[in-house]
Amino acid sequence: MTAAPDFRVARGPGATVWAPETVTADPYNAQTPSAALAEPVTPVAAFFVRDHFGIPPTDAGRWRLHVGGAVATAFSIGREELLALEHRALDVVVECAGNGRSLMRPAPPGLPWSQRAVGCARFEGVPFRLLADRAGIDPEAVEVVFTGADSGTVHGRRTPFERSLPLAVARHRDTLLATRMNGEPLTPEHGAPVRLVVPGRYAVADVKWLVGVRVVTAPFGGVFQAEEYLYTAARGTPEGPVTTLRVKSLITEPAPDEDLRRGRAVVVRGHAWSGGGVPVSRVEVRAEHQDEAGDPDHVRGWHEAVLSPPAGPYAWTGWTYRWTPQQPGPYRLLSRATDARGVAQPLQAPWNAHGYGCNPVASVEVVVV
Repeated sequence: MTAAPDFRVARGPGATVWAPETVTADPYNAQTPSAALAEPVTPVAAFFVRDHFGIPPTDAGRWRLHVGGAVATAFSIGREELLALEHRALDVVVECAGNGRSLMRPAPPGLPWSQRAVGCARFEGVPFRLLADRAGIDPEAVEVVFTGADSGTVHGRRTPFERSLPLAVARHRDTLLATRMNGEPLTPEHGAPVRLVVPGRYAVADVKWLVGVRVVTAPFGGVFQAEEYLYTAARGTPEGPVTTLRVKSLITEPAPDEDLRRGRAVVVRGHAWSGGGVPVSRVEVRAEHQDEAGDPDHVRGWHEAVLSPPAGPYAWTGWTYRWTPQQPGPYRLLSRATDARGVAQPLQAPWNAHGYGCNPVASVEVVVV
């Protein structure tokens, strides 16, 4: 197990140094710093880290991936052979399923993430379908189980980190065995030497430190598939496994508690995303004057923001809204994203027993002087 990394990001001489907020030290879990979330592509050194058991020893030169199960030809492949295969590069939003859990009431158990267990990075890797085709998938196969090198005790049982995908998702051309992140080789905390990246799904699917692939003919019942990462006791949403990202937005400017000037235009900006390759079609912004929160006329409604084209079908969409506050006092700025299916963020976090899929409208408190 390696020590918790000290992430620091400097952007030129005299630039601000970003350091993510540590949530737990062992295993190491940390949130993306607010300043880094304003970037269209999140710097690797600032990117959030989710680790269940500690970072396993990694040796790229000795790494091999074993492919077996319900296949015609089982085989293993080393990193150099993998790197020689066809590669794809995709900008992908990676979000922990528990992102925003701390907003839920009552608070569910689990890491108390705020809204910063998320980032958008460019991943390069080999489509898994190339290896699936080489192996020859059994016609009776239904899922593919991906196994990481990390392991630990859960519910009194020793288990590796394993997660399965439906066969069609595993064989999608954009499901990658990723080796690079933002143009550089993967770092240990982000799954080096090879990790899975499944665009449009919560990050639990993106098995890090990948060492094994097993094709199965019956639904996988592992700990992280059938006991953890499930929507249970969900209020108003279906129960079942955590899969596709829910539509969501994030306000990156202005900063919380920032002092703004009455009568001076402010550019409110942020990002929005949805899952399964479904684009964001609209982002709306609202400014609530908190001194008049009890007055039904204090809110003048939602106003549509201007969207910027995303870098790809799985990247987040930038948005801006120009707001000129006319009264001094505390305000609450809200943003609400709607995707192309017509699904919009709810006003309140949809509660469930484990705090997954938290996607209420984004908010930030500011003061006009």
